[in-house]
Amino acid sequence: MSRARLNRSKRERELDEAMRKASAQGVLFSQLVARRLRITSTDLECLDVISLRGPVTAGELAAVTGLTTGAVTGVIDRLERSGFARRERDKRDRRKVRVRALPAAERRIAPLFAPMQRAISAAVAGYGENELAILIDFFTRHHKEAVAATAELQTVRPGKETAAGPAKAVTQFDKSSPSGRPHRRPRLGSPEPG
Repeated sequence: MSRARLNRSKRERELDEAMRKASAQGVLFSQLVARRLRITSTDLECLDVISLRGPVTAGELAAVTGLTTGAVTGVIDRLERSGFARRERDKRDRRKVRVRALPAAERRIAPLFAPMQRAISAAVAGYGENELAILIDFFTRHHKEAVAATAELQTVRPGKETAAGPAKAVTQFDKSSPSGRPHRRPRLGSPEPG
């Protein structure tokens, strides 16, 4: 393997590790926010999806999150009871019901995320416009690929191998999960199985 490929592989592993650390911390932070709001972390993530996408149907929310429609109904019920979201008839198709985030959700949640917003601002303070554009491009691409990876994993029964393909994520077991149970984590730059 060439030196350039070795350096690239090393950088991808470093990026993977940095992303895993940031992702784990983000999850822990979101769980703390959810506890403060007295909702589940799943409810909070679904509310974020609703806020980012605009009003969605229960079916759309189920498709995006991978939750069953029954589970999504429970999420929406809890968000309504908490005053974060509301079901409304679709203005163009009265047969459809859409869920939208309420302004009160932003007012109650934004202050809890202020420490994270300050942390992000501090982390990117030294970057120029071009570097920020690269970061935005990376995270936009990463989101698209993460959606595809999520869809792929949703189609695989637990314990079964996925069909080989060019975009197949190689997984390894990481036994250091907080619960002590092994779980699969995709690793960038992992060698393809032989």
